[in-house]
Amino acid sequence: MSRKFSARTLRTAAKVLVPLGVVAFVVFRFFTAAVPVVARPVGRGLVVAEVMGTGTLDARIKTTLSPRLQERLAEVLVDQGDFVQAGQLLARLDDAELRQLVAIAEASLAGAQASVERVRADEARARAVEQQSRLNHQRSIELLATKVSSQADLDKALEQLQVAEADVKRGQAAILEAQRQAVTAEKTLLQQRERLSFARLTSPYDGLVVRRDRDPGGVVVPGSAILEIISTNEIWVSAWVDETAMSALAPGQSARVVFRSEPAKAYAGEVARLGRETDRETREVLVDVRVKELPANWTLGQRAEVFIETGRQPDALMVPPGFVQWLGGLPGVWVNEQGRAGWRPLKLGLRGREAVEITQGLAAGGQVVRPVNPKQELADGQRVRVTEAGGGK
Repeated sequence: MSRKFSARTLRTAAKVLVPLGVVAFVVFRFFTAAVPVVARPVGRGLVVAEVMGTGTLDARIKTTLSPRLQERLAEVLVDQGDFVQAGQLLARLDDAELRQLVAIAEASLAGAQASVERVRADEARARAVEQQSRLNHQRSIELLATKVSSQADLDKALEQLQVAEADVKRGQAAILEAQRQAVTAEKTLLQQRERLSFARLTSPYDGLVVRRDRDPGGVVVPGSAILEIISTNEIWVSAWVDETAMSALAPGQSARVVFRSEPAKAYAGEVARLGRETDRETREVLVDVRVKELPANWTLGQRAEVFIETGRQPDALMVPPGFVQWLGGLPGVWVNEQGRAGWRPLKLGLRGREAVEITQGLAAGGQVVRPVNPKQELADGQRVRVTEAGGGK
């Protein structure tokens, strides 16, 4: 009985002691084994808050040069990459037929103007005849009173006067008709000259040719693209920014533009205008950021990230953003308390790319830490061993 009792007691004791031993070992390791951590000092400095957006490079003013006539393309005088000036001839259509139409219209106008002069001369002659007929009629009246002339002579003088007056009216009507024909011929000439001007495609402003679509020889139709020109006075990145950042954005804010072709360099920019319509799928709004300096090689449509400055605090208590963690929906950091981890809840201010402003919860001179292994977690009182310290992220 004693041996059975002793074995049973040992088994019961083992069931209790083994878990206690495991717990003791875990507690021992927790308080004795130090977790490797990266440490950064809590200091003061400049914190710049930014809003990031991704977009494409574009020109505010761009024009597709296309013909207004269906005609053969005679020559294209520029190529993509060429700078052009306002009014500069860029392309020309075959204008032989148009020049002939202008010459015909000029001849028609000259003929109409000559007709006006001729009918005016005819009208002047009719007036002279009418004046003479009036005098003859008056003389016949006077001679009839003295019995020198007969009634027949008076009737004949009256008939001649009436014919002369009708000729004057007909001359006046002919002048009006000839003048209208001259006006029609003049407008036809203006129309043909304007059509002739359509054969010359000129630059509407100083700019840059970014695309050439056609070469001489082929027939072009109205609306078909020959060249695309942009004004280089204002080039910007049209970036999509999350709608939650709209309250912090305003025209004139400074920005950094980072092109994907040069990820290590930032170009100065400025917010030019804000969109007034949010994309209903992505919940983003378009923000146009003017680029003050372009890369040596750039293309419209190339991708870029913009970082818009929304706030600046020159003397803020700050920590690197990678050390701020969220527990239970609240921000905080782990601090090094004489070799052990301690959790500190925080109130945050401006959030920048390289630093986060701390408004409450820390004091300058402390040290924040995070595990070297991102998958490892810290706990209050856990021993830590600093493997890397400095002022970086």
